[in-house]
Amino acid sequence: MRSIPRYLFLIIVLLASIATSAQTSRAYSNEFLNIGVDAAALGMGNAVVATTKDVNSGYWNPAGLMQLEQQEVGLMHANYFANIAQYNYGGFAMPIDDVSAFGVNVIRFSVDDILNTTQLIDDQGNINYDRISTFSTADWAVTFSYAREAKLDGFTYGGNMKIIRRVIGDFANSWGFGFDLGAQLQRGNWHFGFIARDITTTYNTWTIDEDSFEDIRGAVANQNQELPETTEITIPKVQLGAARKFTFHYDHVLTAEVDLNMRFIQTNDIISSSAVSATPALGLEYGFIDMVFVRAGAGNFQNVTQLDGTDQMNFQPNIGVGFKYKGIAVDYALTNIGDASDALYSNIFSLRVDLSTFSR
Repeated sequence: MRSIPRYLFLIIVLLASIATSAQTSRAYSNEFLNIGVDAAALGMGNAVVATTKDVNSGYWNPAGLMQLEQQEVGLMHANYFANIAQYNYGGFAMPIDDVSAFGVNVIRFSVDDILNTTQLIDDQGNINYDRISTFSTADWAVTFSYAREAKLDGFTYGGNMKIIRRVIGDFANSWGFGFDLGAQLQRGNWHFGFIARDITTTYNTWTIDEDSFEDIRGAVANQNQELPETTEITIPKVQLGAARKFTFHYDHVLTAEVDLNMRFIQTNDIISSSAVSATPALGLEYGFIDMVFVRAGAGNFQNVTQLDGTDQMNFQPNIGVGFKYKGIAVDYALTNIGDASDALYSNIFSLRVDLSTFSR
C-alpha cells in the first residue's frame, strides 16, 4: 500500500473541515477574524472594546470611530506558525460630519507556496517530482463601518458589514457575508463598550472543484467519501467592556479595561454551559505625555485537560510598547509570552497615521 504524501493531508483536512461544518452552526468559524488588529490592542490582551477610538475601531467596535477628528490610516503585519502564515491588515477611517463617521478595513490571512503532491504518483505507481505544483490558501475580509453619535450625551453606536472571501488553491473557494453592531458610552473617566459580532449569523457558501476532489477521494479511509455540503454558518459572539482612566500629574495616564467575551455554545472557556460560554480579557496601558506607552494584558482563559487527566487553566499573556509623535504612532506587541510553543506566539508591529499631519 502506497504511503500518502504529507502535503496531501493538508488538502484532505481543509476539505474535510468544509464537510464537517456543512449547513451547521459552528463554535469556531472564520477564526482569522478573531485574531485581532493593531499591536496596541493586542498588547492589552484585546481588552479595548470600551476605549478603542481610532481607525482600528472599525474592527474592535465601530462606535469608537466617532472619536476620530481627522482621516486616519492603520497598517499591521504579523507572522504565525513559525512564519508559515502571513497576517496583514489595512484600514482607513474618517469623520463624515459632526455626528457620523465611516471606515473600511481589509484583512488577509494566508499560507503561500504549499506543495501540491496529489499528482506525485501516477497510475502505475511511479514517482515523478515534475508533477509537484504549489498552491496558496488565503482568507480575505473587507469590512465597511459606519458610526453615529446619539442624542444621549456620551453615547455612540455603529455597525459593520463584512464580506468574506476564502480560497484553498483551485480546490475550493467561498463567499460570506455578515454584520456586527457596537456601542460605547462615556461617563467622566468611565468608559463602557459593547459589540455583537455576526448578529444575523455569518454565512459562507463554498464552491468545490469536483475534479480536484476526485483526485483525493478515498485517500484516507472514511474521509472525503462524499462531496461536502457547501454552507458554513458562524454563530453570534458578544463582547462587553468597562474601563477607567486615571490621570496623575497631568502627564501620566493609566487606562485599565476588563472585557467579557461570550459565545452562545459550550466551549473550554472558564465560564461554560450548554447555553453560553465566556472568558475575560484584562488590559492595562500607561501613557506619558501622550507620546510613550507601555501595555500589558491577558485573555483567552481556557480550561485544558492535560495528558494525565488533570484540568488546568491556561491563558494568553501579552505585552507591548508604543510611541506617538505628530500624528504618527508605531506600536509593538509580543503575544502569548507565557508559551513560546503556542501557535499564536508572535512579534507584531503596527502603524497608525493621522493624514492631517501631511496637510499642515
